[in-house]
Amino acid sequence: MIVRKYGKLYGVEFGPGATDLITLRAVHILNSVSVLAIPKSSEHLEPFAWRVCSPIVRENSTQEKLFLHFPMTKDPKILIPTWDKAFSEIGKRLKKKHNVAFITQDDPSVYSSWNYLLEEANDRWPGIEVEIVPAVSSITAIPATLKTPFADGRERFCVIPGTSGLEDLPELIRHFDTVVLTKVGRVILRLVYILKELNIIQNASCVSYGTTDRKK
Repeated sequence: MIVRKYGKLYGVEFGPGATDLITLRAVHILNSVSVLAIPKSSEHLEPFAWRVCSPIVRENSTQEKLFLHFPMTKDPKILIPTWDKAFSEIGKRLKKKHNVAFITQDDPSVYSSWNYLLEEANDRWPGIEVEIVPAVSSITAIPATLKTPFADGRERFCVIPGTSGLEDLPELIRHFDTVVLTKVGRVILRLVYILKELNIIQNASCVSYGTTDRKK
């Protein structure tokens, strides 16, 4: 008989933003765990993750909703203590053998905040059982929204983060038929400038909230 020292930790992606695109497996897990760990970027606004997921989470007086504040910054002096506090709060629940689901919009293995937690999990809670639950990818939701394929036949495409990959654009467009940039909100003006300089802005498309009624 195996005796678990900790509860099970799930990384659950809810998809590109439409509630009806959440997978059946995600729905099952979000309704079965003892604790939902819900990231939020603002102390005052309702987290986007919870806005999308709450319609499919049944009323359950025994389930805890653990809201974790992650400010929108790259400053390690702010991020490190913020993450450490979040890990500590999650750890308290895991040590009580409560199963915890960390909700993430991003693909869990691609530029996701979940990866910080995954890297720390075995060091903080040795032997813990972890399950990653993928979803409809936000990356593939883009061509679905545009009704245009990223690549066909022998064409190639690549994916880079807009926050740290813009300087590589001139080289990338030489080698790939399509370049996909994620998380461009904070660098959109710089991106537009670069696209104009490269004379390719007429070939560019921008998608925001592509699978929702806020699509633009």
